[in-house]
Order: sequence, then C-alpha cells, then structure tokens
Amino acid sequence: MKNIIFLFAFLFIIQSASAQLFTKEKILNDENVDKAFLSYGYFLGFNSYDFNFDYIYNEPDIQTKKSTGFNVGLVGNMRINSFLDLRLEPGLSITTRVLEYPESYFDGVEFTSSDLEREIKSTYIHVPLLLKVSTKRLNNFKPFIIGGVSTSLNLSSNQDNPDDNSAGKFRTTKNMYYYELGFGIDFYLFYFKFTPSIRGIFAINDELVRDEDINSPWTGNIDKMQTRGVFINFTFQ
Repeated sequence: MKNIIFLFAFLFIIQSASAQLFTKEKILNDENVDKAFLSYGYFLGFNSYDFNFDYIYNEPDIQTKKSTGFNVGLVGNMRINSFLDLRLEPGLSITTRVLEYPESYFDGVEFTSSDLEREIKSTYIHVPLLLKVSTKRLNNFKPFIIGGVSTSLNLSSNQDNPDDNSAGKFRTTKNMYYYELGFGIDFYLFYFKFTPSIRGIFAINDELVRDEDINSPWTGNIDKMQTRGVFINFTFQ
C-alpha cells in the first residue's frame, strides 16, 4: 500500500513538473495566492509509524509490524516573505503497530503465543509548528523543504490504566514531542493550490510506560522507546 502511494505521488510530481518545464508555460494560475499574510487550507494523507528501541541488555531486537494509517487536519499559514512561511498544521493521525517479541525474552517464564505480540492502537492529536523554505516560483509550481517541532496527545495511550502487560495491556505515554523534516511541491492549479509532501517525524521523549515488575519480559529490557514515522500529505489551499 505504502509503495503504491509513493509511486503515484512521484509520477504525479514528475508529470506535472515536466509538462511545465518543457512546454515553457507562461500563464500563471492563481498569481496572488501566496501574497496573503494569512491563508488557510486542509490536508488529507497517509502515515506509517514505527518504533525505535534502545535496549538495556544485548538481546534480539523487538520487531515492529507496521500498517498504513490515516491523517486529516487543517493548515494555517503565515507569510514571512517570498521564500519563508510559518505553518501550523493541527490534525488527527490514526495508526496501528504490533510489537513482536523474541521467545528469548520469556526464558524461565511460562508464556503463550499471544504473549509474543502486543497490538498498539494510537490516535494522535498532532500539532506541528513548521518553517517552510521555498524556492522561487517556476511557472505553476514551487518546490520547498519544511521542518520544525511538534507535539501530540495520544488518546489511546492507556497511561493511567492500572493494568499492565501482565493483564494484556501495553501502555504508552499521553504526551509526545517530535522534530520533523520533509519536502514537497506547490502546484498552482486554476482554482486552488495543491501540495503533495512527504515528511519524517522523530520523537524526542520516551513513550513507554513500564510494567510494575521491573523484570517484565515486555518492558524490562527497554531503555527507551521512541516513535518515528513518515507522513504523506496532500494539502489544498
């Protein structure tokens, strides 16, 4: 699924860019859209979340089985100058990850096949503050890079749940902090501006809520667990 999305986005960008570069189009669509001090829009997109682990002991890695999630949100853009914009993009991101544990984590402990997996469903209210650095507009498109910081509230964290993995409950923290970096292209269409972009997000803080038992096979060997992910968004302004 993710590879198909990447392929379609790439082909769309290449086709549109080539058409405008080689036909030397002179008619500019929506010439004044970037001149407003404040502008607004919305985005739809996809995500792929992962976990990065740091371990206490030298044991086999915990594997993360990823899936394709969904993003939706709003865009608020403040123009600084012709090349710089400050953007606020509050949105909702939904994803599911499954942790797969090696059997060696359960040495000396009775376990079943269900103990080797933990499903983590996450619903994030994600709020990034980003600086967009653009090139000069070329006919009806304009490439850019974008980066900044963000925070999210995980509505599915189970942080305050008194049950832990001994009762089948894997817990994560409610509040997360990230840095983000990505790139994209603004396409100026006749009625609106369309922007496909890809962005990586990297957590700064530890997301794991540890079990009561310090030797828990699920959390005892984890020194730090941090979210990382990829967003593919399609913005309309």
